[in-house]
Amino acid sequence: MDILTDPRFVRFAEKALVKGLGGLAEKLENGPGFVAEGQDASACFYRGNESFLSAPAENARWRLGYAIVDLTPTDYRTHDYYLGGYLTAENGFNNKVNAIVDKMQCRIIALDDGSGRGVSLFAVIDCIGTGNRHIKQIRRHLADLLKYGGVNETICSVNVFSTHAHSCVDTQGLWTATGKKLVHNFKKNRTGRGTYLPGADEEFMRALTRRVAEGMLSAIRDLKPGSMSYAEKDVGEQYFSNRNRPSATALDTRLTRFVFTPDDPTAAPTILASFPAHPDTAGLPTRDGQGTGRELCGEYIYYMGELINRAGYNFIFINGAICAIYMDRGPSNDGVTLNHRYEQSIRYGREMARITLALTKTVDEIEADPLLCDAENIARDMAESKANGAPYTLWYEGWQPVAEMPVPPLMNIRLRQITVPVTNPLIILVGKLNLVAYDVIALKNGGYAVTTEVGYLELGNLFKAVLAPGEFCQDLLLGGASLGAAGAWRRADFPYPPLTELFGSDVHAFGLANDAVGYIVPDNDYILGDFKNHYHELISLGEHTGSTVMRGFAALKEELK
Repeated sequence: MDILTDPRFVRFAEKALVKGLGGLAEKLENGPGFVAEGQDASACFYRGNESFLSAPAENARWRLGYAIVDLTPTDYRTHDYYLGGYLTAENGFNNKVNAIVDKMQCRIIALDDGSGRGVSLFAVIDCIGTGNRHIKQIRRHLADLLKYGGVNETICSVNVFSTHAHSCVDTQGLWTATGKKLVHNFKKNRTGRGTYLPGADEEFMRALTRRVAEGMLSAIRDLKPGSMSYAEKDVGEQYFSNRNRPSATALDTRLTRFVFTPDDPTAAPTILASFPAHPDTAGLPTRDGQGTGRELCGEYIYYMGELINRAGYNFIFINGAICAIYMDRGPSNDGVTLNHRYEQSIRYGREMARITLALTKTVDEIEADPLLCDAENIARDMAESKANGAPYTLWYEGWQPVAEMPVPPLMNIRLRQITVPVTNPLIILVGKLNLVAYDVIALKNGGYAVTTEVGYLELGNLFKAVLAPGEFCQDLLLGGASLGAAGAWRRADFPYPPLTELFGSDVHAFGLANDAVGYIVPDNDYILGDFKNHYHELISLGEHTGSTVMRGFAALKEELK
């Protein structure tokens, strides 16, 4: 048996972590991001629709506005920026940006169903995560802009997502000059002298939150009437991989696509796509030394957008439930020689873009479109794969198109605030040392908690999704082995049903929605000491996160009755 997964070692490791890190955390003062219980009123929370409609309003039409904001730093040669998501021995524990491959962006849509209940905003930032502090800052900036922006629109909800790209500027702080910050802030905490070094780069985050809000205002001003359609396809397990949580057995392989077509024939249509996969490929060095792994890259999402833009569409992507779910690059790499890690993101992104564009097309239509099928490049890649002794996978082999369905102008959305206890001693320690930019509640009983949000969305009578505030385990969404005693570490049943039982078997998940609380896993499968198969717990708020979030969804369901 592997010593790292031996139950005796795992229990010992967990006890050592709790005692060691917990004991150290107890000796430290609360960091500057902590507020006392009762003083934690969350400003700028948008609840969504007070009432849900079962049919479109009379004479209703969709309106959609689009904006894209470039967040790429231009001064990286004179100012230190750090990638959010990689700080490993492979890169020498140095993730300082030394080159720019493409762009870090925020894509935004404003959406209105014509019911008179207001406009909802959906902004997706290319980053590892956007925490509660910066979500509130974006909403405050937007509120200020709306006062003087000459916009006469009621705002129903303001939703901020993260793509979870591992190779964009660190927006949370955990990967930003971590060693230096750890030593400095520990001394500050113990002595009280000096000031704390910030979590994320404060100057960059001030600019980011302001520019995202400005982009939201631009999207509102861009609102145009039009029609919407929806298509969904199971693209198969070959594009997704449960890399490191074997106890979780669910795997969501659905790719969903909305197309908004404006009445104005001169205006670009917009595609919203979603599926669950970590964008985590670019930020590691290559063994041949040609790539440092410290190049800023929007990962596969940028290259999906690039090709979809070439097809004449605006593009926005919302990631799904991605706890332990990664992009499987086997089918898109096909044995082709790639000198840089980000080239794998390029190939995967473009392949998923082609699938997205082709959902309703036949094989003949695919092969007639040079953007979807470049015969010359396919032949060249096929020959190189053969020379490298690798199989070649033609992405549309055995392809079957799916139906495209009109979406009636009907949008229902509801958000609910919840309070999640923080019991993970590592997270408490990180918070007290101000290593991340996050607001934490110091409870009167001596414990800690954070305020976050869960949500539920319906579009037409065709699509529904939960909005989860972190990296959500798919077993919690679809059901899986880790919810039962036989498959869970603690050999107990999870006390709540999967969300398919609450909201229906066809429910989807939008992850990292309106917060980034880390991994959300079932309580009964939570163990801190198994670093090989349960490393996610190290970046979780604690053993009650899963049940707290699921209770929040259950309470939300009760509201909607």
